[in-house]
Amino acid sequence: MSGLPSSKLVVRASTEADVARCAEIYGHHVLHGTASFEVDPPDLAEMTRRRATVLDLGLPHLVAERAGRVLGYAYAGNWRPRPAYKFSVEDSIYIAHDAVGQGVGKALLPVLIEQCAAIGKRQMVAVIGDSAQTPSIRLHAACGFEMTGTLKSIGFKFGRWLDSVLMQRPLGPGDAAPPIA
Repeated sequence: MSGLPSSKLVVRASTEADVARCAEIYGHHVLHGTASFEVDPPDLAEMTRRRATVLDLGLPHLVAERAGRVLGYAYAGNWRPRPAYKFSVEDSIYIAHDAVGQGVGKALLPVLIEQCAAIGKRQMVAVIGDSAQTPSIRLHAACGFEMTGTLKSIGFKFGRWLDSVLMQRPLGPGDAAPPIA
């Protein structure tokens, strides 16, 4: 027995009712971690707006829950606003601090990848806050991402300089064929 909760982890589309829990999870990362370079947690209204923006773009916003409790969430956003980037997305994943190591990221990321590929996206980029975020780097590598670079000392938080690690993976046929517009 691994010591992990025995009930099944379920990945599903988020609902507006999940936003408060997502805000709680994200707020912890903002205040205590380097996965986000924000320094003040956004309020519920802002988190609701951010989710709506993702959905308005036709992109997935997912949660993972066990026994009815949301343990993490993931979503895709446009990589950049210029038209040439319209087939590329950036993933974001946040796991509740008390659910780290329970397979939440391993459940969320493949579903996010699959849903983005299904809507015609061709590249997914991960911008990982700080090169010390080895669990996130390992998760992305396990899901087919390759290291593409590190922006050294690009952010300053908690009194120290932080890197951003860039990883990328193709979606669907990737760059092997032109996209379907």
